[in-house]
Amino acid sequence: MHAQKPTVVLVHGAFADSSSWNGVVEELRSHDHTVVAAANPLRGLTVDADYVRQLLVSIDGPVVLAGHSYGGAVITNAARGLDHVKALVYVAAFMPDEGESALELAGMFPGSTLGEALRPVPVRLPDGSRVADLYIQADKFHQQFAADVPEGTAATMAAVQRPVTDAALGEKSGVPAWRDVPSWVLVATEDRNIPPQTQAFMAERAEATLVSVTASHAVGVSRPRDVARLIGEAVRATA
Repeated sequence: MHAQKPTVVLVHGAFADSSSWNGVVEELRSHDHTVVAAANPLRGLTVDADYVRQLLVSIDGPVVLAGHSYGGAVITNAARGLDHVKALVYVAAFMPDEGESALELAGMFPGSTLGEALRPVPVRLPDGSRVADLYIQADKFHQQFAADVPEGTAATMAAVQRPVTDAALGEKSGVPAWRDVPSWVLVATEDRNIPPQTQAFMAERAEATLVSVTASHAVGVSRPRDVARLIGEAVRATA
């Protein structure tokens, strides 16, 4: 009897939506993988992780869980204690340890120019708390987020970007799932959001399988085949 093939669940990060995975989804589906691209709320780390966790609980059978950017912090917390999550894949992503925030990790090593590219918009959340929604300025989006993506595509991505709250980026992680779940990491060497040195540091600390790709932060858009290949490796290793 053949083991059940894992469902691949993809979690986008800040300044993006589920469509940022479209190329990766197409590649994975061409190899007969079942794929779900989750809608990450981008409101707060605990809230976002709980939301994704509920989706994971609803899936029968094994799961390979991948996160991009801030989505890496989300999967780190969402998968904690879920035995059917068999692998974690971090794609140019945060991989926090307990007590670390995305904001702290972004500043651990030099190279991020994200702060100067942001446009904050004050908003009130449903619980009454006031935060800032963070957007990347449209005229800076291409170079900051997706320098190796065609200009027209980057302009569309800028127009449809979903903001993340400053509170989400500053919220500290709980106990990380990567302590118990095998992990794979793709380092984007031309990333201007999360310094490549930070990505490599986090991967080595977690004793993850690491590959490097010459790409911008939007590596899932510019290099979907490379991303899908790494996710496929994780699927095969945990089958």
